[in-house]
Amino acid sequence: MGDVDTNFTTVSEFLIVGFPDLQREYFHLVAWFFFVLYVITVVGNLILVVVFALEPSLQKPMYIIMVSLALSDIGFTTVALPKLIARYWWNDGSIGVHTCFFQRHMIHYFGSLNSLILLTMALDRCLAVCFPFRYPLLMTVPNMLGLTVFSWIIAHIFPGIGTINFTFASFCGPNRIIQAFCDTLSLTALVCGETNQYGASYGAAMFILYFPLGFIIVSYFWIIFSVFRMSNNQGKKKTISTCATQGFIIAIYYLPRFFVYSTPFFPNLTMTADKRMVTTLFYSFFPPLINPFIYCLRTKEIQDIFKRWIQRQKSIAQG
Repeated sequence: MGDVDTNFTTVSEFLIVGFPDLQREYFHLVAWFFFVLYVITVVGNLILVVVFALEPSLQKPMYIIMVSLALSDIGFTTVALPKLIARYWWNDGSIGVHTCFFQRHMIHYFGSLNSLILLTMALDRCLAVCFPFRYPLLMTVPNMLGLTVFSWIIAHIFPGIGTINFTFASFCGPNRIIQAFCDTLSLTALVCGETNQYGASYGAAMFILYFPLGFIIVSYFWIIFSVFRMSNNQGKKKTISTCATQGFIIAIYYLPRFFVYSTPFFPNLTMTADKRMVTTLFYSFFPPLINPFIYCLRTKEIQDIFKRWIQRQKSIAQG
């Protein structure tokens, strides 16, 4: 706690609680789990970035999207996990008010950015499948770079609405955040007085999540319609496989978020603190963990590059 006022004590720091019912003897085990998760996620996504930088043949629109997603995933896990690891490794869950605001902003920034990246990915696949002859003209490397930079910039707008609101908000206790990191729902629950103005933050979050989702769903219908018109069975199988994989990731990303964000606004939807945390951790950290394997290591072109690198290393070792 911090400065004393005539009516209340102003909060000067928050406490990241994490799992409220977790016994202390499991703290180090949980810390090791999140540490290993962080290392695997960062290394896996960094490998993709390095391969892209070293191989000119990969500097195509589709791989620009993958690298953008990889960098976003690295950013998100780096903002979210270290403090959670410290919470369970050293029992250090305290975080300054403004640091918490910054973490909340960046958490939702990378969430918004991933939503825009998934939209860009759907647009790229839709043009490639539905308009194969126009695709090389429409989706050039400069155009994709422009879309990517635009996404990285505009993604700040949506969490920025909440950041401005929280900067002028009053927090007079309690200061315990029952979550893995600072987010909008946790901070709104700690605000003193009326919180009706934070409905704008909820509206912005729903827009940046479900406007891209609506486009993604429509684009996939176009893709499926185009696939059934294909005469090449091999092309059909490849396209369906790609769409099914992306659909799985998209479902993980969007559906759990809807329930977590919407629970406070619908009385019939209830979620305990532990269930909310598990759901949040699942949709926050599982996609970044498996994205490099799903989007990249299953791509034949990247597999061929790894095989070529391994053969080159064998040749150097043998000779």
